[in-house]
Amino acid sequence: MSLYGRIFLLNAAVLVLAAGLLLGPVTVSTPVLLGEAVVVVCGLVLMLVLNAALLRVGLAPLGRLGRAMATADLLKPGTRPEVTGRGEIADLTAAFNAMLDRLEAERATSSGRVLTAQEAERQRIARELHDEVGQTLTAVLLQLKHAADHAPDGLREDLRQAQETTRASLEEIRRIARRLRPGVLEELGLHSALRSLAGELSTPGLRVTTHLAPGTVPLDPATELVVYRVAQEGLTNAARHSGAGHVALRLGPAPGGGTRLLVRDDGRGTGGAAEGAGIGGMRERALLVGAGLWVGAGEQGGTEVRLDLPERRPPEPPARGGPAAPGPAAASDPAVAPGPGPVPSPAPSDPTPGRA
Repeated sequence: MSLYGRIFLLNAAVLVLAAGLLLGPVTVSTPVLLGEAVVVVCGLVLMLVLNAALLRVGLAPLGRLGRAMATADLLKPGTRPEVTGRGEIADLTAAFNAMLDRLEAERATSSGRVLTAQEAERQRIARELHDEVGQTLTAVLLQLKHAADHAPDGLREDLRQAQETTRASLEEIRRIARRLRPGVLEELGLHSALRSLAGELSTPGLRVTTHLAPGTVPLDPATELVVYRVAQEGLTNAARHSGAGHVALRLGPAPGGGTRLLVRDDGRGTGGAAEGAGIGGMRERALLVGAGLWVGAGEQGGTEVRLDLPERRPPEPPARGGPAAPGPAAASDPAVAPGPGPVPSPAPSDPTPGRA
């Protein structure tokens, strides 16, 4: 039944009740007697209560739809209001669900393009830092060394200090370039990249331990980069904002299948703070590979970042009588030859944003 028909029938029921009271044995004298006034007031109150109750029941689907609209979040997809009954409200709920489907698909597409462009820009900046600025500082370092070797004793110590400052700046630029473009991920794989990341963030006040299960299901390059960036963001947040003394980085099979990345610290926790750009970037990258991301308080305090990657299904074998598997000739064809070609991958908007 349509919303118009529901409201009309509800009001009609109240009006029929009022007409029944007027046509019944109830009479009103002039002046109105106390008993008659009590009957009229009780009838009016009954009609108002009945009308309010019936309207609440009739408009309840609109309330549920309004709450679903208020809590909809494109970074947390999958939640949809249930379509019940028929009529305008059911059509409106179905249209809202379809709109969310379109928005989530468009956001995933646009976010993938933006993050891919950001990753390419990060790689360009890393190359320029390494090739241009790094070489310039290396030349300055050599010139300072030459000047210090031939300088008078009174000036030699100052040149040595400038030489050490230049060397420290060169190491910092190389560290920034490595974080912008994780070459170890491309050269040695995900496990080595995570161990290297943990080693870089370990300090005398923060101990980072890694637990990388052997035999983890191989991931494609785009998924490996997402795992690396989420681990990088989680470890950076723990180092900068949690006040933790120990952070555990785990990668292994998930309980329900698939692969799980877990970053857990023993710090002060999020404290109910709103999610910032860093966590939002992690959610966007997780959506690009169909993974689920959870950020919250750990079982024993601190903060826990959990990334669950879906289980990869093996390719189905070809049907009997179908085309044969490609032989050496087919493998040599560039159009069908397997190989680790460049895969556009997402990247975070900021390598070290804050948690809140």
